[in-house]
This record gives sequence, C-alpha cells and structure tokens, in this order.
Amino acid sequence: MTPSDMAVRTQRDVVTLLEALPYIREFHGKTVVIKYGGAAMTEPELKQEFARDVALLKYVGIKPVIVHGGGPEITSYMERLGLPVEFVDGLRVSSAETVELAKMVLIGKVNKEIVLTLTHHGQSAVGLSGDDGGLFRCSRLAAPSGQDIGFVGRIDHVNTGVLTHVAEDYIPVIASVGADADGNSYNINADDAAACVAAALGAYKVMFLTDVAGWLRDVADPESLVAVASASELRGALDGVGGGMRPKLQACLDSVEGGVASAVIVDGRVPHSLLLELFTDDGQGTMILPDGVDRPGHDDPA
Repeated sequence: MTPSDMAVRTQRDVVTLLEALPYIREFHGKTVVIKYGGAAMTEPELKQEFARDVALLKYVGIKPVIVHGGGPEITSYMERLGLPVEFVDGLRVSSAETVELAKMVLIGKVNKEIVLTLTHHGQSAVGLSGDDGGLFRCSRLAAPSGQDIGFVGRIDHVNTGVLTHVAEDYIPVIASVGADADGNSYNINADDAAACVAAALGAYKVMFLTDVAGWLRDVADPESLVAVASASELRGALDGVGGGMRPKLQACLDSVEGGVASAVIVDGRVPHSLLLELFTDDGQGTMILPDGVDRPGHDDPA
C-alpha cells in the first residue's frame, strides 16, 4: 500500500469514527435488546462478526440483551426424529414433544454456543431461559387466526430483576422458552420474547435480525422497502402481511406500544448490520416508531 493509499484509508477510518461518535454518546448507558436469528446465527463468519459487534457495544457502554430462537436447528432435529413440522401464521405448531425438543436444542446447544462465542470475543455472557429465576411467566397462545397451535406461549410477565442484575456485569443471552404457573413448558416465538423483554426493561431500542432487507410492501419488489413507519401505519397494514414477517412486525408494534423508543428489522446477512444501524447516518432495514414521534433522519440523532 502506498503512502497515499494509507492516507486515504486513514482519513476514511477517521470519518467513520467521527460519524459513530454522536450515536455512541446517544446510546451510552442505554439498553438495546437484540433478537438474534437467521443467517447471522448459522453462518460461521457472520456468527463471529455478530459476537464481535455485541462485544463492542458492551465496551462502549451500551447494555445489550440478546434473545434468541433456533428455528432451523429445531426443525433439523424434529425431522431426524420424525416429528411433524408445521407452521401457522408464521408460528411453529408445538406439541409437548416439540417443546421438550426445543428446550434441549435452545438451552442445551444454541444458547451455550452463543455464550461461548461472546466470551471468546472478550465479553462474559450468562445464558438464561424463561425458567431461570422465574424470568418468564407464560400462558397458552393461539395463532392470530385463532387456530390452536399447541404449547406455544404468550409471556404474561417478565422478571426484570433477574435481567438487570445479570446485565450489570454480563451480557444476558435468553433462550425463548418458558412455563406457566402450573409448570407446563411452552415454546415462545423469539420475536415475541424480544418484544416483551424490551418493553419490560424500558429498552431504548429493540433490533430484530432476519434474512430480508426489512419490511417490503410487495415481497416481490425489493424497491418497496419501508424505511420508517409509525405504529398506526403498521397497525393498519398488518392484516395484509403473511409468513414469518408478520410475527416480526407484530413484535415491533408490541415493542413501541409497550414503551420502547424504536424497533428495527435488520438484515443479518449484511456483515456488521448491528453497527451499521446503530452508528451510521444511513442506518439499516425498517424502523418502527411510536405514534406522534418525529422521524429524525439518521444524520440527526435524537
């Protein structure tokens, strides 16, 4: 590399750092809940980059809380064991056997892999599930269409004392399973769990990593990406959304209506998508804001 090339690269790096500074100041001390899923959770290099990014958030004074599912892993093990795989309105139909398997995969395998990867990148993490410390109290949930989908849970209460205690020194990593007052176990949609955790903690932002660019008005048209929408705009459009995007958008709506300042759907296939959304002027994906909140550009941090 020539001295001229080095100078250009240095200048670019300095500009990037200066661009990030107001956002680091804005988010310092704030809680950011991250729903971790999709390619970022399965592709080896993206997994490492995610862990590095989350470690950086902790280093600069942000309090990250990770909520994860593990749909592809659960499906893989279900198929190996000959269990039926079925979804309704984007939610997994869950028998008692499915929930037992989900708990083994999410708590015993996926959760511990995330914790170990974060630790490898310099930040200690603690793995939790809804059962630990009574973190989640659940009840049975039906699909939006009203269809019975088995042991799928709705979170009725989050024990925030557990999370605030852990988050002082560690990164909480939460597997999306829980139980009701009678001890019945439930599989919980990870998007719903992230929304409930974010609202209960009064998080500044909740981010949903997925495998699409964001909310597309027309799934066949990549140019139809919705960059920013209000809660009322989303509420009016939600009935027309299907598949796996519906639970994510519903979770965004529940988050901002529950007091979270903003909810963002982020393309986890893009390297460092968390940092691009949080610390750059352009941002990423689709942002949902509470009604009545101005829509600042990413070049005008609140």
